[in-house]
Amino acid sequence: MGTVTLGVSIAVPEPYGSFLQKRREGFGDPHAHGIPTHVTLLPPTEVDGSCLPTIEAHLAEVAAAGRSFPMRLSGTGTFRPLSPVVFVNVVEGSSACAWLQKRIRDTSGPVARELQFPYHPHVTIAHGIAEEAMDRAFEELADFEAAWTVGGFALYEQGADGVWRLEREYPFGQGEQDAASMAPGVPHQGVVRPPATSR
Repeated sequence: MGTVTLGVSIAVPEPYGSFLQKRREGFGDPHAHGIPTHVTLLPPTEVDGSCLPTIEAHLAEVAAAGRSFPMRLSGTGTFRPLSPVVFVNVVEGSSACAWLQKRIRDTSGPVARELQFPYHPHVTIAHGIAEEAMDRAFEELADFEAAWTVGGFALYEQGADGVWRLEREYPFGQGEQDAASMAPGVPHQGVVRPPATSR
């Protein structure tokens, strides 16, 4: 079956997802069209295609133990000079994202791996482009705001054309909401409000 490149992430819902993807394209990121707007839980990871059923079962188990949680984005940040990235900050929901990504990458699981940098949930809006363009992204989206309830995560596969495509969604399990412990919870649809900026 060969090797496939997978990623696991939380999608940023509409209207924010398309808005930020278009802004990323506008800043000159040539890969923006193929990257749905997201918060990463598992970065691009090459696996043997025959392992997919095992990986999908593992992700289903992680999701079953999870519960819905509020997420809020606000303002911009950057990893420069360590890494050429400008992003929108995750100001609420970080601990839940950290809980999920740790369990997805569990050393006993099928996608165990180390990270190049410590985990820091964020939404990339510029990556590896001219410094002037990254400065513009940082400044022009500084007042961006978004909020919704996360009801699950999703598995994506990168095609030969570089485009990331949705493979399967994993809604969280059922129970009482408890963001700190990520006890099982009821999935909710994203509740969104219009972007704070339309520049």
